[in-house]
Amino acid sequence: MNIENTKAQMRKGVLEYCILSILARNEAYPSEIIDTLKEGKLMVVEGTLYPLLTRLKNMGVLTYRWEESRSGPPRKYYKLTELGHTFLKELDDTWKELEQAVKLTTRKTK
Repeated sequence: MNIENTKAQMRKGVLEYCILSILARNEAYPSEIIDTLKEGKLMVVEGTLYPLLTRLKNMGVLTYRWEESRSGPPRKYYKLTELGHTFLKELDDTWKELEQAVKLTTRKTK
């Protein structure tokens, strides 16, 4: 039995929700998103994040802008669109329902 694989799959399942939640607070560039995820113990690498950001942009829930950087190439800052805010609200509701269902299902009996 590989518990680490199961844990990784559980984290992947909530990654999109976490990214959108981060971007609901402020626009951010990918390394900031990764740092915030790492603070929450969600280890993510650029190879996982960039395709997800592209998919979310193509869905219309994210947009981005370029900003010049003093310490290297221009940075791409992502932010939620109006559709993104609506989508995140639906994910919030779904998360609350799922959290409640898991609590009820996994509650230990005495």
